[in-house]
Amino acid sequence: MTEPLRGVHLTENPRVLVVEDEPNIRELVCLHLGLEGYACDAVGDGREALTRAETERFDLLVLDVMIPGLDGLALCRAMRNGRTNHDVPILILTERREESDKVVGLESGADDYLTKPFGVRELVARARALLRRSRQPVGAVVGDGEREDSQPIVRVHGLEIDPAKRRVRIDGKDVELTDQEFRLLHLLATRAGIVFSREALLSKIWRGNTFVTVRSVDTLVKRLRRRIEPESSRPRYLLTVWGVGYKFADV
Repeated sequence: MTEPLRGVHLTENPRVLVVEDEPNIRELVCLHLGLEGYACDAVGDGREALTRAETERFDLLVLDVMIPGLDGLALCRAMRNGRTNHDVPILILTERREESDKVVGLESGADDYLTKPFGVRELVARARALLRRSRQPVGAVVGDGEREDSQPIVRVHGLEIDPAKRRVRIDGKDVELTDQEFRLLHLLATRAGIVFSREALLSKIWRGNTFVTVRSVDTLVKRLRRRIEPESSRPRYLLTVWGVGYKFADV
């Protein structure tokens, strides 16, 4: 029996948790996601959302930044550090348009960022793209046309990556990664020493119809370093090649 994608909740109708304190926007988001066949649960308070997310499994989170109880960024970080939905795709909604605000949102663990006011077609397109990426099954085509489940276990520098089980271990201890973090690590580790530009990583890691920039690559690398490096400020595995991009440490 094929093992399902680790951490992905495969349901016929994806469950979406919408966290938005403005009733009109909350209802609008749920209406149009519902028309796409998604089952929406809506809350208006960050602490209530965290309680739901700690006890129930969702396929997508849509979070407003400015919400009572616990703001969206804090909620996003709590989700990434939790267990039940640590790898679920997160779409942030906000009125803040500055690039620095977007970077903070992505560094908090979000996968995409949508500014208000937004068009419902764009909202649905981004939700669809995030769900499609998170539901890639084991055995999906990666990199240069290879299938993940056909690739061998990678063992390098005390790190073990099992593509078939989507499992990562460092010095024998399991490390929980999101789908994007796993694919980035696997890509770089299987090509240790090879330098990838940000543009190349963007095209290989972000699948389908996405709305990201090369800054998203930097953010993803920072997140991954926090999970796998003994000291994220002095990386052992994921090295920066200044002016070019990133590489995995030479074997």
